[in-house]
Amino acid sequence: MTLNDTPHRRFNPLTGEWVLVSPHRTKRPWQGKTEDAVIEKRLRYDQNCYLCPGNERAGGKVNPEYKNTFVFTNDFAALLPGTAEESFSEDELFTSESVKGTCRVMCFSPKHDLTLPELEMDEIEDVIDLWIDQYDELSKDYLWVQIFENKGEIMGCSNPHPHGQIWASNKLPNEAVKEDNYQKKYYAEKGSVLLIDYLASEIKKSERIIVENDDWVVLVPYWATWPFETLLLPKMKKKNLLELNTKEKRSLAEILKLHLIKYDNLFSTSFPYTMGWHNSPNDGNENKHWQLHAHFYPPLLRSATVKKFMVGYEMLSEAQRDFTPEQAAQKLIEQSEIHYKTKID
Repeated sequence: MTLNDTPHRRFNPLTGEWVLVSPHRTKRPWQGKTEDAVIEKRLRYDQNCYLCPGNERAGGKVNPEYKNTFVFTNDFAALLPGTAEESFSEDELFTSESVKGTCRVMCFSPKHDLTLPELEMDEIEDVIDLWIDQYDELSKDYLWVQIFENKGEIMGCSNPHPHGQIWASNKLPNEAVKEDNYQKKYYAEKGSVLLIDYLASEIKKSERIIVENDDWVVLVPYWATWPFETLLLPKMKKKNLLELNTKEKRSLAEILKLHLIKYDNLFSTSFPYTMGWHNSPNDGNENKHWQLHAHFYPPLLRSATVKKFMVGYEMLSEAQRDFTPEQAAQKLIEQSEIHYKTKID
């Protein structure tokens, strides 16, 4: 069977789910729409932005005049730390439970007009340091700490100021449960770590790797669901962000910048995505089966304005994609490491 032109399913060993791949639906490996690059002109400081330094937020709170990064508790938090531990189960068909936690907003920079790939390397390192500090603090009190970024209006981000979020809870959410179970199962059967074995195989094949340095790899996973989905993995055994040393943090900043520049260059646009770190659960166990990683889920399909929708068959049966992960990887590999805005300027 030739996977490049035959309908097939691919298995995701992290979650136990399948994705339908239908490459025969595109006669050409690439049907991208060419659009002129539109450089959005934004102010370095926006007096109407509730994330800019010195500006007022909802409820009257005022941001400090921060100079690099800044974190605060979300004014409209989805989780609350004071929630009482309760169960509301009537029977196995009507089960619910309380959940407590906290939600924080973290500003990557005081500069309203920039995004992560446009920051200087030291500024990206500041973001990484804040991710680590927040994880360190919250992991002492909460089972799961979800660090993530929604980038772009198309991903529901209501404010273009460079920022991410951190939600921490005393319950393990669905995606974490699936990844924990499948990594644990693999470790019990093989005696090795699933994502370490997987990365070693990907490096040998070298067909889906986008960028790589001494410590990190960005690749399009074999089981990718979203058109240009990527996975960021450390080359060494790491359960969480706290285990990174100074060199590894610097190389993480370097690969993040290169990876996100390639994303932006693909359609000459500020590439939207949801990204997030998956650290080991803070359950008091050794969790030798767990490997730190970050997911990037971008919605764009063929241009800066054409996105992939998960509807119909995807919602009712299973996820489906047309061009293969290998074809997606090749398009990202071909992108320049110089940001398109720099080239236009």
